[in-house]
Amino acid sequence: MNASELRAKTGDDLQKELESLLRAQFGLRMQKATQQLSNTSQIKKVRRDIARVHTVMKEKDAK
Repeated sequence: MNASELRAKTGDDLQKELESLLRAQFGLRMQKATQQLSNTSQIKKVRRDIARVHTVMKEKDAK
């Protein structure tokens, strides 16, 4: 997911996207804690996507 795709979404869509990413992050953290996660780089990708969503949401609030 890149920033241009996020900028095209509405505020409600961004909020839903953020909620789904936070749930995914939680799931990945639980998998890591129980040593079921084989690809740990997924955590980094989700964290960056969350940061992108937060950035776009703040940009939309500033306008």
